[in-house]
Amino acid sequence: MPDHLPSFPEGWYFVASRKEILEKKLIEKTWMGDKIVAWCDDKGHICVADAFCPHLGADLGPESGGIVRDGCLVCPFHGFEFDVSGKCVSTPFAPPPKTARLKLIETRVINGIVFAWWGIGGRPSQWDLPEDEEIEGKWSELSFRTLRFPGHPQETTENSVDLAHLRYVHGYDNVYRIEPLIIDGTYLKSSFHFVRAQKVAGINIKFDVNAKARVYGLGYSNVKIHEKSIDMHINFYVLATPVNGNEIDMVLASQVKQIRKPKRTIAGLGFLPLNLRAALMNKFILFMQKKDVLDDVHIWKKKQYVSQPRLCKSDGEIGRFRRYCKQFYP
Repeated sequence: MPDHLPSFPEGWYFVASRKEILEKKLIEKTWMGDKIVAWCDDKGHICVADAFCPHLGADLGPESGGIVRDGCLVCPFHGFEFDVSGKCVSTPFAPPPKTARLKLIETRVINGIVFAWWGIGGRPSQWDLPEDEEIEGKWSELSFRTLRFPGHPQETTENSVDLAHLRYVHGYDNVYRIEPLIIDGTYLKSSFHFVRAQKVAGINIKFDVNAKARVYGLGYSNVKIHEKSIDMHINFYVLATPVNGNEIDMVLASQVKQIRKPKRTIAGLGFLPLNLRAALMNKFILFMQKKDVLDDVHIWKKKQYVSQPRLCKSDGEIGRFRRYCKQFYP
């Protein structure tokens, strides 16, 4: 029998971008094995909640007729209205029952990305995500791509310490650690260097990259990337969220810092107006990252978990990473 990881590790997981919630007014999705809804009130407060009405169990999602009106979620069955605190504030025909409350999910918003907490046995958050840091300078808008495939967030996050696969799967050169792996409770930092060859406008170009991955649990990974030959800075998120116990949603989000004086021209980058450079490079970076992830997906979706791997010297800190992961399970 193959080894098996519990489907839902404890932690913070991606729900949506704030922009998507504002544009769609109300979203629904299957998240950590449950159906949830998310919306924003008139004051900008985000609410993530169980998708079923505590009155008589109606589905509150937009596909079933749920709407947001005056900042409140309105049930399509009997018109019960709920504010972002989960409280029922109005019904069409009688005073709202005091015991009618939505089941809320703890949320955090980091750089316009909405995360929610999933706790073992429903317990509250056991640690926090990093503060919403001020990113110095002007940056392009965050761009998002989502891939769904059979997999597990521990398997995908393990790539942050598996430097050998960067050479073998992705063909990177000169891969080495910049500094030792750091593990402090639920925080892990993996810093490494690599050289990547990529064809741009028919020309083979080498990118000289330093990457620092900051991991908080198995649903949040933020990678600060510095491409040194151009002097380009990238803020990149890799966010793996279990959907139904078999599949995960892998969300890739990136933004590029304004490139005022590129050290070298790349496909005419130096000739573009300043306000277009970062946006163009962000599209290119996201394309490259998606390509790399798809190479990994081909392996992830078919592999099985091995709880006692037979490691070799080039496997680096996979053993330390596995021990780090144990805290996220019962």
